[in-house]
Formats: sequence, C-alpha cells, structure tokens
Amino acid sequence: MAILGISAGFHDAAATVIDHSGNILFAGHSERYSKNKNDSELSAALIKESISYPIDQVAYYERPWVKQWRNFRSGQGIEWNKLTVRQILAQQIGKSFSQLPNKIITHNHHLSHAAAGFQTSPFHAAVVVVVDAIGEFDTISIFRAWYNNQGHAQYKRVWRQKYPHSIGLFYSAMTDRIGLRPMEEEYITMGMAAWGKDSWYETLYKQVVKDYYNIELHDNYHAGMGENFLSKASVEDLACATQLVTEDLIMSVMDKAWQYTETTNLVYMGGVALNCLANRKLGKYFKNIWIMPCPGDAGSSLGAAALTYGQKLNWQHPYLGHNITGPYPVDSLLAQLLSRKIVGVAIGRAEFGPRALGNRSLLADPRGNEIKDQVNEIKRRQKFRPFAPVILEECVNDYFEMPQNYSTSPYMQVVATCRDPKSFPAIVHVDNTSRVQTVSKHCGSGIRELLEKWYVITGCPMLLNTSLNIRGEPMVNDREDADRFEKLYGIMVCS
Repeated sequence: MAILGISAGFHDAAATVIDHSGNILFAGHSERYSKNKNDSELSAALIKESISYPIDQVAYYERPWVKQWRNFRSGQGIEWNKLTVRQILAQQIGKSFSQLPNKIITHNHHLSHAAAGFQTSPFHAAVVVVVDAIGEFDTISIFRAWYNNQGHAQYKRVWRQKYPHSIGLFYSAMTDRIGLRPMEEEYITMGMAAWGKDSWYETLYKQVVKDYYNIELHDNYHAGMGENFLSKASVEDLACATQLVTEDLIMSVMDKAWQYTETTNLVYMGGVALNCLANRKLGKYFKNIWIMPCPGDAGSSLGAAALTYGQKLNWQHPYLGHNITGPYPVDSLLAQLLSRKIVGVAIGRAEFGPRALGNRSLLADPRGNEIKDQVNEIKRRQKFRPFAPVILEECVNDYFEMPQNYSTSPYMQVVATCRDPKSFPAIVHVDNTSRVQTVSKHCGSGIRELLEKWYVITGCPMLLNTSLNIRGEPMVNDREDADRFEKLYGIMVCS
C-alpha cells in the first residue's frame, strides 16, 4: 500500500505517491496533464495515474481552515467551500474523489516544504530554511531537523516570520510592477536583472525594508506595488534592484539559520529557493547545501506524503512523472545535433520540478553564434533571456567558476561564471553567467550517455538544455504532446 500526497488550490497543483518502504513511486504536476500552465487545480488525469498504485491514505500539504482563518483576519473573507480537504478535492476532481481512501491527513504548509527537502536530503541532521510567498500564516521558517534513534524525522522550529512580511510576495509584486505575470514569471524578472543597473537599489531598499534583521517590510505587498511605484525607473533597473534587495533579505535569513543552529548542512525549500542567482551566495554560511529539485508548492505534495511516512525517503533522482517507454534515443539525438544543431527529446519518466533535466528537453549545440536566437524563436520567448548548459559533471570546473561550496549543480539551481563565454555564446547570459546542470554517471537519465558520445565526437562536454514546451503550455508530458511540438515547430522530437 502507499501514501498519496497532494498539493492544490493555490498554484502548481501536484501529486506524489510514496510506498511504506520510503520509495517514491510517482510524482507529477497537474499542469502537465491539463495543459494549463501553473494549474492550481488537480487534474483528474493526474489522479487517475496516481491511483494506479494501491493507495491507503491521503496526505494534504496544508491546513485549509487555518488558511481561510488567515484570509478572514487579513480582510480577504472566507471561502466557505474551501474549509476542508474533502471539499477542495471533491470540487477539483469530481467523480475521481470517490476512488480515494477515506483517511485524509493534513499537515502544516511550511512543515510540508521542510519534509520534502530534509527527507530527500543526504543529511542525518540539518537546518531547514523555508522561504516562500505564504503558507497558512508563515512566510519564513527555520527548523532544526534530525532523525531519532528509531529513524523518525524530527522537526523543531527555531524562528519564523509571519504574513504580511514576505520575501516571496515582495518579489511577485515587483514582477507584476515590471509588467510580467506574478506567481508565474518571476524567473524572467531574475533573468532581466542582469540587464539593469543598481542605481535604484538604495531607493527600493529604503521604501521596502523596515527591519533587515527581522525581515520586516514597510507594507503588505500581497496586493502588488501599484503601477506608479518608482515610475521613473526602467523595468531592467527595477529587476536589478529587486534581485539585490531580495538577495539581501535571503542572506539575513541564512545568517539567522547559521546563528540558531551552527550546522554546516543546509536544506533550503519554498518557491524562493528557485532563485538561482541568490543561491550562489549560500556557500558563505553552509558547506553542504541541498535544494530538492521541486522546492515550491508542487514539491510539498511529496513533503506531505513524507511527513505521513515519517522516515528518510529513498531519493535517487527527479525522474518520477509520466513514463514514455523505450530506450534513450542517443544515436538519433546525435544525428540531429550534428546535422541540424537543435533537437527535442521526450523519453522515460518526466522530471518532477520546473526544470527540464534531459527527459523532456530541447537540446542544441552551445557553440554557434546563431543558436541562441534560433532556440528563442522556436520557443517564442524574449531574446534577452538566457539558456542553460548541461555538462558532464567531471568537466564543470574546466568550463565554469562554481560558487563557493558548490562542486556540482545537478538540478540547475545555481548560476556560475563561464570561463570562456565567447566559445559558448548560446548558454551564457549578458553577464557571462550560466545556470548550470551537471550530469553524474548515476543521474538517472540517458542524457549522460548522450553527453559522453557528444564529447567524444566534438570535444565539447556540454549542450544547451531548455524545456520542451509549446508556447503558453507547460513542459511536454506524453508522446501526443511531443508530436504536437514537432508539427508546430518543425523540430524533431526523439523518443
């Protein structure tokens, strides 16, 4: 029998199945099934695939009635039809709800984040930092985490900040002010920051930050900043200032985490943990850093199941979603890369998390001057945005200056400076940095064999790697999605 973990109702709904031996049997995103990007509601198709495993209990990632109480206290009213998990699931998945077991367990939002990180980490003990937009009430949490003599995970919260003081809500509000979609396009704000100047940093800091040490902000940014906020600043300069202020606040949190625990092991979770620019600074305080590849709310479906299971999980890799059966098409991919320079791949189990890591990827030769523009044209996205390199793990230090205490980056969670940016124009940003993905011999994907053969043929141990998706849709999930991609863009997708 197995535990079904669920996150739903805010954004990035997801489901995870864990058996009672700690094996992660399945983890998938609702958006990949509904084709609605950042879908907050559960897809019946996702639940159907989840319950193909024998489920005996359901674990939910937060406590809905506490969330509604916070909404009431903050003047947002109560949604009476969302007070219980049963109400929420019945509304979202309809008839499929009757196929779920009666036993439903709820957990605290930030504790679900923490468990998703700690119980997949390699650590026996660690400090767990959670930074997101908002849980029930908490916006920042610091936990001590360890396993007791019986192997059960233990969590003790040592510090927290509550709504409305929120780093995540601030970043989303500034994303909205810049003209992008909040809760969806924060990663574009992050990419835009390198194009701006820091001339508005001090002004933004003074207007936003009330108390640096306690991470208290001057206002509640849940409703946004307003379109006239710092109206004289360019969007690029606003993005730069936003990133710098955010990094300052995150470092204040990390300083606290170190002072309260004095451990060298950090587990970092919550949606803000996807800010790979800020992540490069974490090594100032911590020697060993673990960020689960799905640190946001979707990953909390795994966290809720992990809390219910209670012990360390058998984490092997993030390839946990829908399966397109068959061997990794290494030779077909090589042929396309050598002749057309660009190719898609959709094979094996889909990645759990927002990054394409080789099983649902658009791959290209990183060396051509024209490649970046060609891939941006295929994906119909802004030309200023960078692409990531995927590289053999043992070669990374020859090509990139990795940040302090990062010897690898298997899940694209940190930026590094390219040592020879002129030779690899397709994968460097305007500031000569790259969001690196390193690939070990035991990565769990055939992308490793592809890189090895590509290296032998070309002398280049890396490829450009970006998500395989149709404009406006999430990552390709199944073969039908891959066929539609081929038809729309004229790029072969090997599977």
